[in-house]
Amino acid sequence: MRTVQIRVPATSANLGPGFDALGLALSLYDDVEATLTDEPGTRVIVEGEGAGEVDLGEGHLVVKAMRAAFDRMGATQPDGIRLRCRNRIPHARGLGSSSAAVCAGILAARDLAKGEQLSDGEVFALATEMEGHPDNVAPCLAGGLTVAWSDHTGTPHMVKLVPDERIRPVVVVPSTRLATETARGLLPKDVPHKDASFNAGRAALLIAALTQRPEPGLLLAATEDRLHQHYRAPAMQDTADLVERLRAAGVPAVVSGAGPTVLAFSTSDTQDLIAPEVGNDWHIQQMDVDPIGADVQFPETR
Repeated sequence: MRTVQIRVPATSANLGPGFDALGLALSLYDDVEATLTDEPGTRVIVEGEGAGEVDLGEGHLVVKAMRAAFDRMGATQPDGIRLRCRNRIPHARGLGSSSAAVCAGILAARDLAKGEQLSDGEVFALATEMEGHPDNVAPCLAGGLTVAWSDHTGTPHMVKLVPDERIRPVVVVPSTRLATETARGLLPKDVPHKDASFNAGRAALLIAALTQRPEPGLLLAATEDRLHQHYRAPAMQDTADLVERLRAAGVPAVVSGAGPTVLAFSTSDTQDLIAPEVGNDWHIQQMDVDPIGADVQFPETR
């Protein structure tokens, strides 16, 4: 038997104006332990988020990602896979749970295949292919603040940046869920040129604010968006209302990914303004920015 352990962080994509491009790794983790055995069959144990809901066999997303990675490497598919998932990232809340599963599966397969037959770039490309977009995948793999894009051939790329240490993300998680496909389906095919120009400026400003000048006023302006949040509001009206209340109170708040979680950037000037605007149906959690992304360890090295 061969076993590998993977820790993957939650992520928040878009960050307001950086639609499908910006992402942030958060200090909330899923732990995956994958073992290859000679005993045929796939068995999955899930603890925490998703327990009793997700597939416990070949349909599990981590298993699918492992199979895809073995195929991409040209490696022989294992006879047996044993998987134990300790999940803390909420599902269908806009915190990158599916990206975490995909990245964990691909990295597990690469390391269990004995030899890095996939480069880091190829891992990123396969994960993006499975997810459809690189904005959550990039920070999950690399940590920190990432800018991701695809070139004319469709190959994804990323740049990792280090946020200012004063940045403290706060996630406000509702009990309700929202499928990414549902949220994306509300977006129009075309947007006004002035809105695209507005978001380009705000996304550039957000990079400066997050890495150099995390001032509440600057962050508030930098997190303005005209490309996606208001189009998706009908599917998560409570989220839209909370974002509006927080911003009216001076808190830089955005929809996390496709929602319905709200991400706020807390500073010493705004940390006491968040709780009064949040009702009992939400869970508030202060986090740090995860600096390293996915972490692969073998049990014998611990």
